[in-house]
Amino acid sequence: MSGSYTIIYAVIAGLVPSMIWLFFWLREDAENSEPRSLLIGCFIAGMLMVVAALFAEKYISDTVGNDTWRYILWAATEEVFKFVAVAIIALNTHYNDEPIDAMVYCIVVALGFAAVENMLFAMGPISAGSIAESIVNGNMRFIGATLVHTVSSAIIGFSLGLVFYRGWFSKMVALVLGLSAAIALHAAFNLSIITTSGADTLRTFAWVWGAVVILIVLFEEVKVVRPKIRKA
Repeated sequence: MSGSYTIIYAVIAGLVPSMIWLFFWLREDAENSEPRSLLIGCFIAGMLMVVAALFAEKYISDTVGNDTWRYILWAATEEVFKFVAVAIIALNTHYNDEPIDAMVYCIVVALGFAAVENMLFAMGPISAGSIAESIVNGNMRFIGATLVHTVSSAIIGFSLGLVFYRGWFSKMVALVLGLSAAIALHAAFNLSIITTSGADTLRTFAWVWGAVVILIVLFEEVKVVRPKIRKA
């Protein structure tokens, strides 16, 4: 298959899963949706962070010999870079004006990040002429890896949303806890994928879908966060 067609198919295979999930999750904030330009900026920032993450992960691969620690550090690298994109593009704008916003921004950045990862994973099978394999690979990433990126980043946004009306110290604690939980979830998924096969892999995807259900519940929880009313 020619190089131009390979790139076109890879871009489609990478973007379609992320775009489907993007439209799904944005419905959770439909009542007070964020500016389209800001959402596009978050998505593109997430895509660009893949480049930075690849360099960092290459360094980790060259310097860390233990496989378990390597996968944990890779997960930490990706979660940190995704959050940096959110912090730079969205968190300090005046559009970040309600608790649910941080979750939305984190999810959009994560889907941009996952889109480029999907493209890179699809590139190999497509360039080898195996369209069927690329479709299967895309479906598995739609079920698994894309959702892991989404859920793990959303956990950080949820943590920040819970303390939206509190001071900077509470927000820093929430960020550390949320980031730690996101890294733990992401690393657990990575480690489970490389150590299991067949039915065990399907069970791994099953708990990822369970995490999605929990994420929907978290959306509803953060929607009702209100500032505390001080007693006279």
